Amino acid sequence: MKYIINRERLLVPLQQIVSVIEKRQTMPILSNVLMVFRQDSLVMTGTDLEVQIVTEIAIENTTFAEITLPARKFLDICRLLPTSADIKLEVADDKVKVLSGRSRFILSTLPAENYPEFSETELDHRFTINAGLFKKALEKTVFCMASQDVRYYLNGLLLNISNSRIKLVASDGHRLSVFEDNLENPAGYEARIILPRKGVMELVRLLDDPEIELAVEFSSNNIRVTINNTIFSAKLVDAKYPDFNRVFHQDFLTPIHIQRQLLKDALTRVAILSNEKYKGVTFDLSSDSLKISAHNPEHEEAEEEIVTDYVGEPLSIAFNVQYVLDAISNIDSEISELTIARNSSCCIIDEPETRAYRFIVMPMRL
Repeated sequence: MKYIINRERLLVPLQQIVSVIEKRQTMPILSNVLMVFRQDSLVMTGTDLEVQIVTEIAIENTTFAEITLPARKFLDICRLLPTSADIKLEVADDKVKVLSGRSRFILSTLPAENYPEFSETELDHRFTINAGLFKKALEKTVFCMASQDVRYYLNGLLLNISNSRIKLVASDGHRLSVFEDNLENPAGYEARIILPRKGVMELVRLLDDPEIELAVEFSSNNIRVTINNTIFSAKLVDAKYPDFNRVFHQDFLTPIHIQRQLLKDALTRVAILSNEKYKGVTFDLSSDSLKISAHNPEHEEAEEEIVTDYVGEPLSIAFNVQYVLDAISNIDSEISELTIARNSSCCIIDEPETRAYRFIVMPMRL
């Protein structure tokens, strides 16, 4: 059986699929991409059994066939072939010839019938959302996820649907980000699920067209997102996310309003002389003034002073400077609002007008 596919049609879907395939696999076939040739299309699948991407591309009349190819090797071959080259695949027994121009490669295959099926429960919840809004929501929160925390719910992202509102929350235990916005079409239900870290990272990469509508379906165990001709699926984190709303229900000092870029520049300069390991900076608040300072084991010091609108009792509190910079960088408004808890347990950083995005950072001891 012979199939001809243009390199440009194959390359991007193949790159998306390979990104979910782990380099080290307990099952050799999971290193392969499943390719199913149908009458007028090619359906490619890649999975690590936790996250799966299935994409369909149109090709000219073909006969039905199923093969699996070493995914990364096949991608490297396609990537290094000339632009717009035609790729011919010749399937014979347990080998596939890959031909293009004067290039010739022979790849080993594994039986398609042995490719594991991605298990999904019935997806009983559904909503639609603009891809640009969903990507923005993910990017505003994704950097706060933990990576290898024993509290495995922190190694993921909370997605909360409440009829016409969508809320995304991520935390690593030291900081927390919340993004909230309206859904154009009310979902008609309330539900909370936790997306796994790897799934979130892959989803961000897939959302490259901000104009399209996404169909999102989920159950208590799985989520599926349909993006044009690509279907993203992932198993959800089986856990309950802690109640983060309590942090907002306490006494706070007077909010401080500072020009976002001014604060960002000052923090960036002071960070140069902070401790390389702990990245701590001290905020000294007094009426109309915020002094930001840092020192390191080499006894070097940095200090910046910013005029503010703060009115209240003097306060000294320390933060990881990178956490504060991450929050400031994700604020869209020109003015950032910092509100410190009266008991110095946290600081809320948000946009004074919309409050669609809120960031909480816990203090540190220096």
